[in-house]
Amino acid sequence: MTHEGPARRPGISRRAFTRLLALTAPATVAAREAFGQDPPALPPTPAHPTEAFWQSVRQQFTLPAGVAILNAANLCPACRPAADALARVTRAIDDDPSLENRRQFGEGREAARRTIAAHLRVAPEDVLITRNTSEGNNFVSSGVELKAGDEVVILGENHPSANAAFLDKAKRFGFTVTSVPPIVPHPGAGAYLDAFAKAITPRTRLVAITHVTATAGDLLPAREICRLARERGALSLVDGAQSFGLLDIDLSDMQPDFFTGSAHKWPCGPREVGVLYVNPRAKASLWPSVVSLYAGAVGVSRTHGALGQRDEAAMIGFAEALAFQQRIGPKLIEARSLALAARLADRLAAIPGVTLWTSRDPARRAAIVTVKPGSADPARLAAALYEKGRVACTARGGADRSGLRFSPHFYNLESEIDCAADAVRALMA
Repeated sequence: MTHEGPARRPGISRRAFTRLLALTAPATVAAREAFGQDPPALPPTPAHPTEAFWQSVRQQFTLPAGVAILNAANLCPACRPAADALARVTRAIDDDPSLENRRQFGEGREAARRTIAAHLRVAPEDVLITRNTSEGNNFVSSGVELKAGDEVVILGENHPSANAAFLDKAKRFGFTVTSVPPIVPHPGAGAYLDAFAKAITPRTRLVAITHVTATAGDLLPAREICRLARERGALSLVDGAQSFGLLDIDLSDMQPDFFTGSAHKWPCGPREVGVLYVNPRAKASLWPSVVSLYAGAVGVSRTHGALGQRDEAAMIGFAEALAFQQRIGPKLIEARSLALAARLADRLAAIPGVTLWTSRDPARRAAIVTVKPGSADPARLAAALYEKGRVACTARGGADRSGLRFSPHFYNLESEIDCAADAVRALMA
């Protein structure tokens, strides 16, 4: 099937985008009142950053002193450039909501699309700006035509919202959902590739996986699984909620048919804005899930991006968050975050009674560290860590590796990692 859209409209240059933000300068005073005085300028990124450099990075966030926020897998703070842009553009629209004034922010949306695409190393025509990962996943589960006799292969450890969407639609349309269970402990990429090779059948229309699991931070061989699906004639969906903004992702190399992510997690951007990448070869397989007005200007956004009134301020803030990451360097952000996670895993594993659920192998993990704190109740311990130790993490329940989940990011400091481990040790003593 094919979808037609309106004629393509040209976007604007980065220079024009900068002028666009300058138009909102009068609202800077309000932003400073909300976020405090401007932080010291971020210094140029050295080839081998020291802890002093990462301290200057932390100053680009409004995080409180004395609290270790190790909860990136759930919600990251917006960096100051993103929060400032969000406040400026929101104020500029509220000050003058006329069509004439708001037209410029539609152009800002297209500039944001280009920034997002460049970060993922794909074309802007293939990027749809969504509200979050879950919405992008649902656009795929609803948009790919699935019927009785078809099969979807999912990772059992996908986020529950992703798998629930497929299971619900299977009841309605009669297709089969086959789940590949998590392999504990993580056995390596080859074992997962073998498991999916056995699960995929001639009836398989779609393979849906998570790049990095939210449970224990297991890193899956996304590129290899996408290639396997392609060779078997199936589409591939990669949920990047726990990898986008953390790992240096190159979708032109991974080659998924669909990839989803959110700004509010590891990219350190605004809430309620995200991304769905649609590979050109898969566009004809995806029906629009929402039909409305105000589509985007290029590519898939013309056919699938008509979602009604949108928050251009959040989109522009999203782009500023990614531009901030680009100034530091995605490879350095990945290396820093993974190093902090490894430091924390080492410290926690040394505590008597603690069981480390997360793999110690760098090829099998990202920046999520999940532990079983002996016989302690995870929810009570997490609450005590925040109240007494000033450490924010997540308590995980359920049968699959329950415990405490820590997820440091590049804005954290080594001293915070050590304080978190010391607090766990003290509370378990």
